[in-house]
Amino acid sequence: MINPQDIVMGFDFGTKKIGIAIGQGLTGSATPIAIVAARDGIPKWAEIEALLDTWAPKLLVVGLPLHMDDSPSPLSVRAEKFARRLTGRFNIPHQTVDERLSSFAAKGMGDHGSPVDDIAAQLILETFFRSQPDPQ
Repeated sequence: MINPQDIVMGFDFGTKKIGIAIGQGLTGSATPIAIVAARDGIPKWAEIEALLDTWAPKLLVVGLPLHMDDSPSPLSVRAEKFARRLTGRFNIPHQTVDERLSSFAAKGMGDHGSPVDDIAAQLILETFFRSQPDPQ
């Protein structure tokens, strides 16, 4: 469990783009901050490192794209690998969270035709916050 005041960074993994959002459990809200280009799922690590240096999150949350029957998709295996790489490179713990339909919902929130990967990351992070137990 995280402290409600801790900064948490969320990721919407994709093979061409990775959306990133920042938030904290105290408010349970998140804000989209960036979309990082990726090549076959490999991001520009320096861009991610710069964001991590700026925001200093205590936890990284990566969306896990599962099938509607809860089974893993081919992309969910890659998202889990990305999450492990984040932790390995930057020594920040990670968790994954079910992201089903986050991109669909993000398209409804974004500007028509604009990339919504960062908005999907926001929704993933807010889903994570809602799944946390209330602090006693």
